[in-house]
Amino acid sequence: MSYEKAVEAAEFIRSKYSKPIGTAIVLGSGLGAFADDLENAVSIPYELIPHFARSTVEGHAGQLVLGEINGIPIAVQQGRFHYYEGYEMEQVMFPMRAFGRLGIENVILTNAAGSLNTDMRPGSLMLITDHLNCMGVNPLRGKNDDRFGPRFPDMTAVYDKELQEIVVKEADTISRERLANATDKEAADFLHRGVYCALSGPTYETPAEIHLYRLLGADAVGMSTVPEAIAARHQGMKVLGISCITNFGAGMTREAINHAEVMETGARVAEVFKELLRRVIGRVGH
Repeated sequence: MSYEKAVEAAEFIRSKYSKPIGTAIVLGSGLGAFADDLENAVSIPYELIPHFARSTVEGHAGQLVLGEINGIPIAVQQGRFHYYEGYEMEQVMFPMRAFGRLGIENVILTNAAGSLNTDMRPGSLMLITDHLNCMGVNPLRGKNDDRFGPRFPDMTAVYDKELQEIVVKEADTISRERLANATDKEAADFLHRGVYCALSGPTYETPAEIHLYRLLGADAVGMSTVPEAIAARHQGMKVLGISCITNFGAGMTREAINHAEVMETGARVAEVFKELLRRVIGRVGH
């Protein structure tokens, strides 16, 4: 997608919501309920935004919601586009291009992911510290437009350290509050840190593949996030990544993996997920 198309999309979005936005959030499978909490919200179906694709996956509402959390204007993608849906990488990362033209500085990428770590159980959250791009393609492949960013962008620190520390501090506060009101320590220790491995999908991984990714150092696997993270960093945006752990990887238990389980677990963890996001936005927005 060209620079001019990104500008066109950004101008259309700005015409629907004039307040300056500093932070954008992408909501993964089963996590879309967060957008329902925005105040003074304006919802724009993707098909109305110039050059946006359409989300075709269950659990992805397919709209951009612009509004406020505690008075802080934010943009929320209620659903995303995936490579496995048949879209080109240019389409997958296009919202990040448009967000860059809107002047957005911080991007919070969320997803549903499978755990490769036996200590990281379904229903918990994982703060992404780094990633492995095993999708077989880089979203920046092709002619580079220097107006987006450099030909060879540095990926030493894709996920911003300062934003990660904000998440850790806010999660610690939530954990203390939960522990004070419950006897279940596991419910309080909900945040982990780890490396996210992105795969093309749409099949879930085989047990042999899960074994390989564990050897490579991955803590969770999924089918999104990395293209958006690369596109955002290419433009100099700060990136924060949070995975909702919905299942164990194939072969780690006797259970089969299905999308319904992903959606169910996303709904179960929704309250702590939303509370964490609200607190983080409060810190980042100010």
